[in-house]
Amino acid sequence: MQLELRNVCKKVGNEFHIADVSLTFEPGTLNILLGPTLSGKTSLMRLMAGLDQPTSGTVHFGGEDVTGVPVQKRKVAMVYQQFINYPNLTVFENIASPLRIAGVSGPEIKKRVAKVASLLKLENMLGRPPQELSGGQQQRTALARALVKGADLVLLDEPLANLDYKLREELREELPRLFAETGSIFVYATTEPSEALLLGGNTASLHEGRITQFGPTIEVFSRPQNLITAQTLSDPPLNTLPVTKLNNTMLFKSHVEIPVLGQLPQLPDDDYTIAFRPHHLYLHPTSDMAIAVKAKVAVTEITGSESYVHIDIAGIRWVLLAPGIHNFDVNETIEVFMDPGKFYVFDRNDSLVVTPDAVAGA
Repeated sequence: MQLELRNVCKKVGNEFHIADVSLTFEPGTLNILLGPTLSGKTSLMRLMAGLDQPTSGTVHFGGEDVTGVPVQKRKVAMVYQQFINYPNLTVFENIASPLRIAGVSGPEIKKRVAKVASLLKLENMLGRPPQELSGGQQQRTALARALVKGADLVLLDEPLANLDYKLREELREELPRLFAETGSIFVYATTEPSEALLLGGNTASLHEGRITQFGPTIEVFSRPQNLITAQTLSDPPLNTLPVTKLNNTMLFKSHVEIPVLGQLPQLPDDDYTIAFRPHHLYLHPTSDMAIAVKAKVAVTEITGSESYVHIDIAGIRWVLLAPGIHNFDVNETIEVFMDPGKFYVFDRNDSLVVTPDAVAGA
């Protein structure tokens, strides 16, 4: 069944936690709520679930207005960042607990628990107590308990945030398969752009309680409609440069002069923001169009396979992501290179006006 939010607002005192949100989620889809802490992800999920009521606007499920229907009367399941299992029950009984509360028969409980346990690779652990499981297995048990209800809407509020790196990666690989095998609507909240890209599906970018863009995840990443969305989908942070277009050049103070290429000559003379991702800033020129810039190193973070070089250019902080190990001294002056073919250009209202392929003249 389709889930639709129509002009939903949630106001607490004089402050809007959710502002004029309209979204439609189709059955059998994975939908990601992506945004920083306090952007409104959990508040929006609580409105979807019926745990909170909107100040204005309506929530529709399967074509029916369910705005005033409490969560107990909806087929909704929710898994939180702080996953909870009953320590005195086995994995089987943890998963079966909502079915027993609903009065489902014993044979049907066994059938449904076996199915979801197989889906989440818990078949060999059903007789164990939760404390004998790894963190990833405990989280899968919590997920299984949510899924066994046969909920039409499954809400996952940063479910992997408290797991270590290896467990997160394992579950991230398993979850798309899991989502594909059910007909439920999944809504998955995360602060990590990389997680959204890995999971795929659709992404709604949130900023201060508002949806800045919604669509297929790769499309939102590749063609952000506004600067806020581009920044939300970039980790490390998006590099930006405020410029003024004058005839055939774009100028940043007296430090950087950028030639007008591709579709840029069609833009009226005005103020713009050029944006590009950290892996599109280089230590060596990559094309004939490369623009050299002198920068001062603030700090270098070396992960082993990559180096994050934080640099200052006339008071603006950029991040350069380069493969391999690059160890620069603090305050060292280095030369870095921008490729205009990788630029996004936003107007003074932060709306996208030129995409990278257009700058490159493709």
